[in-house]
Amino acid sequence: MCSITLACAATFLPGASHAQEGHHEWDYGTEHGPKHWGALKGEFASCATGKTQSPIDIHNAVPSKLAPIRFDYHPTPLHIIDNGHTIQINYGSGSSISVGKQRYELVQFHFHRPSEEKIDGKGYPMVVHLVHKNSAGALAVVAVLLKQGSSNRLVQTLWANLPAEKEKEKAADKVTIDAAQLLPSDHAYYTFSGSLTTPPCTEGVTWFVLANPVDVSAAQVSRFGKVYNGNARPVQPLNGRVVKMSQ
Repeated sequence: MCSITLACAATFLPGASHAQEGHHEWDYGTEHGPKHWGALKGEFASCATGKTQSPIDIHNAVPSKLAPIRFDYHPTPLHIIDNGHTIQINYGSGSSISVGKQRYELVQFHFHRPSEEKIDGKGYPMVVHLVHKNSAGALAVVAVLLKQGSSNRLVQTLWANLPAEKEKEKAADKVTIDAAQLLPSDHAYYTFSGSLTTPPCTEGVTWFVLANPVDVSAAQVSRFGKVYNGNARPVQPLNGRVVKMSQ
């Protein structure tokens, strides 16, 4: 296993591999839950000692002239895995975001219930994290908050193809999905420097939290809850970080 540097942080993304080191050594319960992650293994120390940890409660964001996020997502065959912590979709190559001169390729996306991020103290039933990596290995995560409303077409497809077994990827090559269906029409966002929200809680991750939530139905939230009900890390201290809001 590589050392915990930003270049290899993708190795530790939730479910990047069902054989990832430390995969069974943490959870969201009491004994091995978020309060204790930092003490479970030496490489998890940042979960306790890091100063730019995620998620956060976004408040007092500074309106700023920021480059827009340009989404270039394309359909891909469905590869879905229940990795023991969440439902994750491993995305085919060729989809990306660009922010200014930075381009990040979409690697995977996964779900948390309830949302890990909050805005002015308000949480949401769920959130989807779209995880991207640039050519240097730096990570950028787009968080899309999910509110209860109408049914989401893509989510319905995902739930209809949930793996029968944990930690085994299901390749439904005849099923095509498009991550663009998870995005709101307005791409206004908040941005800050943070970390992975699961062990090893690696810092140096650029976060983009979209300001506008997307609908999912009550039934879709409930269906995920039957698999994972409570896979969200509590919000972490800002420690003086400035959160910017696109204008």
